[in-house]
Amino acid sequence: MSEAATHVPPITGMEIHMHDLNGQMLRVGIRRGSRSLPPLLIFNGIGANLELAKPFIEALEDVEVVIFDIPGVGKSHAPMLPYRFSTLALMADKLMRRLGYDREVDVLGLSWGGGLAQEFAYLHPRRCRRLILAATSPGAIMVPGKLTVISQLVSPRRYSDPDYLQTIGGHIYGGEYRRNPSLLREHARHINSQRGYGYFYQLLAGWGWTSFLWLGLLPPPTLVMHGNDDPLVPLINAKILAARIPKARLYVIDDGHLFIVARAQEVAPVVDRFLSENSQ
Repeated sequence: MSEAATHVPPITGMEIHMHDLNGQMLRVGIRRGSRSLPPLLIFNGIGANLELAKPFIEALEDVEVVIFDIPGVGKSHAPMLPYRFSTLALMADKLMRRLGYDREVDVLGLSWGGGLAQEFAYLHPRRCRRLILAATSPGAIMVPGKLTVISQLVSPRRYSDPDYLQTIGGHIYGGEYRRNPSLLREHARHINSQRGYGYFYQLLAGWGWTSFLWLGLLPPPTLVMHGNDDPLVPLINAKILAARIPKARLYVIDDGHLFIVARAQEVAPVVDRFLSENSQ
């Protein structure tokens, strides 16, 4: 295991526990908040352990946050069989109820997690109060990124080899990660490198999946956020989401795929305001 994987900086104020959810061991992080708003459930990107969202979570105001390592990622145990987004959406709802969140929740999905967030809102329309989709797409029916970038995404090597991440990170993520190599070194410090087939299960979960046909049925107010220099998921995909989801608005930032981390101090207040609207 790499040095980056052995000393992962914790998220300030976050409680992290292992939870047994009907035989599936999940590593769950909760940052307590005191505002009278629903908790914000965060679905991370492919292969990403919860610590990789550290800059964004710490930049949020007093919002209660729940985030977990997807099965087979970080320190959550890998399942015996592959799964689909629908499986994970049902599991996430069960987890939130187990944690005592029986009413509405707000949901944020980043990249791969954006597909899971859409599925959650679709399957649990009364549970999802507000939806935030960052650097994501409608799935299989989308405008794809550059082939060279997508081919590098297929392998989880960037999560286990810091030198490889330094070589290809700017090309994959674009934006500030392209312009500022020190961000890649900091990114590597937060990685909990996984072993086994968890990453490939995540790839399979999204294989052939699309939300395009039912985006018009999503009821919650939705904030679609995207960078204008995203090699993985071109900006046009965010425009498609914003156009097809009835109560959606589009927020574009001059950055790349991981703007929510690289520009956390700028993006977090936008999320805070969106979550607080008409909350009284």
